[in-house]
Amino acid sequence: MTAQRQQWNWSWSKPLFRRAIAVIALAPLLLAPLAAPAATTQRIIANRFSGLAIDGFDPVSYFVDGQALIGLPDFEAAQGGVVWRFRNEGNRASFLAHPEVYGPQFGGYDPTDVARGVTVAGNPRFFAVIEDRLFLFNREDSRDAFVADPARYLPRAEARWPTLEQDLPQ
Repeated sequence: MTAQRQQWNWSWSKPLFRRAIAVIALAPLLLAPLAAPAATTQRIIANRFSGLAIDGFDPVSYFVDGQALIGLPDFEAAQGGVVWRFRNEGNRASFLAHPEVYGPQFGGYDPTDVARGVTVAGNPRFFAVIEDRLFLFNREDSRDAFVADPARYLPRAEARWPTLEQDLPQ
């Protein structure tokens, strides 16, 4: 191969090489939205890949067991446009009888963020049961702030939630 031809091949492949590097460099930014565990465009937080409400955690276990426990595929129920999982048939029956009691408040969105006027998906592992209501939080520090002074956040969150909920597609 002549020197001129070798140079031509390199100059021809140089733009492709630059494009490949750019795509590799931008890949994390382009794929970041796909890595989000929960959708924030729903009225009830559900995993975007599995469709499970609150990532498959049993909402009744927060009340009965005082902890976040994963539900089982054998005990599922559809309610509110999402699929919920439970640890046992009793929890499933309790939830179906009173979803407004056992379901997370504000659809599972972080109440401290709802109080600020934004919807941020709560993490089922960061929770609090206050006044017989389940609240999920995006971060541990949000939960701690809310638990320390619920009267500071709850009235503002309750006032803003109807507008925020209305803006979320069904």
